[in-house]
Amino acid sequence: MAEPRIPVKMNRLCCRICSEVLRNPATVPCGHNFCMQCIQGHWDRDERRDRHYSCPECGKKFPSRPQLIRNTTLADLVRDTERCDDGSTEERRQSGPSKRPRSCTETSAGSGVCVKHSSPLDIYCCTDEQIICAMCAAAEHRGHTIGSVREERRRRQEELKNVQKKSKQILQKQEKKSKNMERILEQIQDEARETRDYCESILVSVIDCLQRHYVSVREVIRGHREEATAQVEMSLQTLQEKMEEIRKRDAELDRLAQIDNDVQFLQDWPSLRRLCKEDHLHPLNGVPEDPLLPFDCTKRAVEELGRRLEEFCDKEFASITETADSGEEQESGEETEDDDMEQGYEAGVSGVNNTVTEKDMEPKTRAQFLQYACSLSLDPTTAHEDLVISAGDKEVRLSPLKCKSPAIRFPQRFLHRRQVLCKQGLQAECCYYEIEVQGDKAEIALAYGGIDRKSRTMLSAFGANENSWSLDRSTKYSVSHRGDSIELTENPSHHRLGVYLKFKEGTLSFYEVSDSMKFLYTVEAEFTEPLYPGFWLGEKCCIRICDLTQD
Repeated sequence: MAEPRIPVKMNRLCCRICSEVLRNPATVPCGHNFCMQCIQGHWDRDERRDRHYSCPECGKKFPSRPQLIRNTTLADLVRDTERCDDGSTEERRQSGPSKRPRSCTETSAGSGVCVKHSSPLDIYCCTDEQIICAMCAAAEHRGHTIGSVREERRRRQEELKNVQKKSKQILQKQEKKSKNMERILEQIQDEARETRDYCESILVSVIDCLQRHYVSVREVIRGHREEATAQVEMSLQTLQEKMEEIRKRDAELDRLAQIDNDVQFLQDWPSLRRLCKEDHLHPLNGVPEDPLLPFDCTKRAVEELGRRLEEFCDKEFASITETADSGEEQESGEETEDDDMEQGYEAGVSGVNNTVTEKDMEPKTRAQFLQYACSLSLDPTTAHEDLVISAGDKEVRLSPLKCKSPAIRFPQRFLHRRQVLCKQGLQAECCYYEIEVQGDKAEIALAYGGIDRKSRTMLSAFGANENSWSLDRSTKYSVSHRGDSIELTENPSHHRLGVYLKFKEGTLSFYEVSDSMKFLYTVEAEFTEPLYPGFWLGEKCCIRICDLTQD
């Protein structure tokens, strides 16, 4: 059938298959409309070819042949439009084919006049997102949401400001990531040097014939350093490139924000908005997972090698090793430790540190304290070789001498005091935890991470230096700091103790926990760095960190 050429305003009523006015319009599931006969013929060909059905307009594929629905409303609209355009259609039939008229939106960049009607472009069709004149709005955009260009510019300007704000926030976050990566690069260099020195300190303790193997160890460390450095540098380079792209886009956004011409602004804005949305959908990857892990593995491997070699040497030279004498010296050293600590505490009873005072505390009940409960676990790498950690790093006790195994030489281990620290450093505004003590003598302490761990003197004992505070539990309670201690009047009556730290206020309080909270003492101090809970154990003593989540 020969249909007349369709004027511009009826382009939307044409079938995309035959390019003619829709006849018996049918709607497919994706929402597009075609002549019933055209779409059926199209799918008949698809069925003969590969049995796949798709929309000729948008290309959407359907798993099976869709059921067509006749669009009655669209059929009525086509009929009414044809009646209104009979005169102009007859004229075009007589004059023959002509070029399609230009739409009012087909203007040169920055033009403010409709080329079709020579009218000002002061109307914005929100439905079609087009800049049009009043005549176009009346003729071709009936029923659409219409607004003024100026109002639309104002609205889009607000949207631009929000996008600019988010873009700057993204840039700030990327700059923080960049600084973090640069800091990690420095840590890698420091860790590489520390690992090299650490491994060297272990390997020099074995016989001279093993020195040649240290060259290979250095190469391994260098390889770890180069690999970790390359990974972080690559991530940093990618991040910096992305930051440069964001800066360029910010400049483009700033340029667009300064444009006075509303039409030019609305024409340029959509492309920049899409770029901004794509950045939100593709976040950058951060630093590779734990780039310092290979160095730690290398240290542990070399440490284990040194331990095994030393065990072999000790076994081969057992005939000349004075094990008995070393055992007596160890026992003597333990007694000296206990004596030194007791003498230090007794000497300090007469000079009590005046920063330890009793005051009204909040909260009062155990339920109120539990709202500040924190989770703790013991750090085996800090434990003295006489101590055994168990129960998921929640319990510590003395190891029987005959069952004692050679200790790994962790650099952060306490060498001469039966002490251990927790992994977690406390510096929250309020922290509370509880421990259970079995045995006659024990110390419950909090210490800075820099406490001395190598000295044989009182400087490495909890409560005997400026880096630690200690509650000592024996036949009496006493509190110690800087070597000064005060003996409390209360006798120990319960095995469970509570510790309540208010870091910012600088108070540390101790309680006996039973059916009620029995106040023991409050220490006042100015805490300058995180505090690590720690414990010292006497003979036949066991300390367990309570799981407050189950209480």
